[in-house]
Amino acid sequence: MSTRPRDNREAKRRIRQMEAKRELRRAQGKRRRRDNVIAVGVGAAALVAAVVLQLTVFNSNPSESEFAAAQAGLSSPSASANPSASAAATGSNSTGIPKADTAAGKTFTGQLSLNGGAVGVELDGTTAPQAAAVFKSLTDASYYSGLKCPRLTTADNFSVLQCGAKGTDTTDDPNFHWGPLENTPANNTYPAGTIAVARTGNNAYGNGHQFFIVYKDTVIPPDSAGGYTIVGKVTSGMDVVTKIAQAGINPGSSATDGAPVAAVTIDSFSLK
Repeated sequence: MSTRPRDNREAKRRIRQMEAKRELRRAQGKRRRRDNVIAVGVGAAALVAAVVLQLTVFNSNPSESEFAAAQAGLSSPSASANPSASAAATGSNSTGIPKADTAAGKTFTGQLSLNGGAVGVELDGTTAPQAAAVFKSLTDASYYSGLKCPRLTTADNFSVLQCGAKGTDTTDDPNFHWGPLENTPANNTYPAGTIAVARTGNNAYGNGHQFFIVYKDTVIPPDSAGGYTIVGKVTSGMDVVTKIAQAGINPGSSATDGAPVAAVTIDSFSLK
């Protein structure tokens, strides 16, 4: 009896098995390529999110959660304590900004009164002559009398009271901007008692009227413009600021970043 028909059937069966295996491998390859594309897409999305966070966390007032994310390594923090109004990045000062040499080499001492509590201050015209000149000019004009301290942060590593706003938020006058940055800490650490200048994000000429008082050691990584100008320090009355901080933040704000429970008003700010 001839075996050819059976051999043909066996050959066809083997061919079908080979084709089935080839199709299985082809399908598995497609799935692997699809999974790789998805994985790359997810990784790219995570990278984009990280870059966006790095570029935006300190571009305006950072929330506590943003600060925590930045500290966790998604970005390198502002804190900052930045006014929310956007100053034009002109690279030059607004009209009427006093010259740095009016304060260069000088030390100004005075008092900041917050809700009736006296805070002694000292501004250093040697390390930050432009900032000292601006704040001396503003205090001489009694600019700060009646203004507010609308922002308080209470995180252990981000603890500041921001002052000098006309309203209940940190919006500042976009027509009043100045720079450059001065006396920014190389280690990004702002010790308790530091008085630093608030500014718009990513703008070395984004300083305005506002300032912040650090009441616990705070680390604020720089944004693309750099850090924040340290203009002076508290010399007495830090308990006034810590008492405000201990009262906490208004309900509805972030757990550690928002308006103080009790509105904080600058009664007066004088320097000599």
